[in-house]
Amino acid sequence: MQTLAIPGELCSQDVGFNMAEARPVTTPLAGHFRLSSNQCPNLQEDKDEMSRVPYASVMGSLMHAMLYTRPGLAYAVSTVSRFMSNPGRQYWEAVKWVL
Repeated sequence: MQTLAIPGELCSQDVGFNMAEARPVTTPLAGHFRLSSNQCPNLQEDKDEMSRVPYASVMGSLMHAMLYTRPGLAYAVSTVSRFMSNPGRQYWEAVKWVL
């Protein structure tokens, strides 16, 4: 059996999300992330802040990685992609964890 391994620093630098200093983690989505629709931003200033975050672009990169090189990301990607229409700060933290 052969294994394809992509170093985290190579993958995160290639997609251009300034995650070169990120530490590697053992799980794609840790149990301490409890995401729900109650965490979606309601205030306009919170929505404006999150509009500057490249959430959809990162999700596209994660989906590409999931489909072609990292099938183990499927659960994590499906969890964080549920909130693409109105992501909050907690969702962004979870996405950065997956990266």
